[in-house]
Amino acid sequence: MFAFMGASIRQVSAELNNGMIVFGRNLVGLALVFALASAAGLGNLRTRVPHLHLLRASAGLGAMYCFFYAIAHMALADAMLLKLTAPLFMPLVALFWLDERFTWHVVAALAIGFGGVGLILLPDFGDMAPIAMIALLGGLLAAVAKVTVRRLSSSEPTARIVFYFSAIGTLFSLLPLIWLWQTPTQQQLMWLAVLGLFATAGQLLLTRGMACAPAARLAPFTFFAVVFGAVLGWLLWDELLKWTTMAGTLLIMFSALLVSRGLAQRPVVAAEAEA
Repeated sequence: MFAFMGASIRQVSAELNNGMIVFGRNLVGLALVFALASAAGLGNLRTRVPHLHLLRASAGLGAMYCFFYAIAHMALADAMLLKLTAPLFMPLVALFWLDERFTWHVVAALAIGFGGVGLILLPDFGDMAPIAMIALLGGLLAAVAKVTVRRLSSSEPTARIVFYFSAIGTLFSLLPLIWLWQTPTQQQLMWLAVLGLFATAGQLLLTRGMACAPAARLAPFTFFAVVFGAVLGWLLWDELLKWTTMAGTLLIMFSALLVSRGLAQRPVVAAEAEA
């Protein structure tokens, strides 16, 4: 689902700016989440921690802007992979914010993971460095969002966390359109609806998977998005998968698996899939 979302972003980004794409994705997601929340009862949406919802939504929205921009300007497989660097940043965010300590094997895992990132960026680093840094910033912001979800999970149900992310994300992504508005064509509206559906469906499926199995067990499967992204990039835009990308993917996947196993010793909620 996320690979198809990435392909949809790449397709529509040739004609619409990043702000329009982010808003369209959030608006479609809000409509779907609101329908689900209405069926469950809107009275369950009251919260006593609006500041944490605001932080989680702001970090998640920032990650979305970074990721969508990277997809528009990088090989699809590389962009999908750099999006999945969030688990590498999570222990660092938790260390400085929650004072959560981690063991030496987590440090080793992080070194392996960031070595994989360097391997991916090495061939085209001169030309792609600014875009790659934006993609990595997206990974850091996604990590902040996920750690915030850990804080929220002590008092907030999953549905409430997801709803506030969708609502705040839609509102905040609407504001830049005062300056960035483009009137989309019918075809562009179709692509925005498609990417919103793929993104929301992917999040819901991942949320369901995390509710049924430990995050550490599911972590390797999230990297299939890179494989599918590489196939779509090759079929649609003649993008060839470099050996450095394949090797870097294996290193980052191994690192993320080790980090996820370390984090799995703490309680994890399904809403982290929405970060």
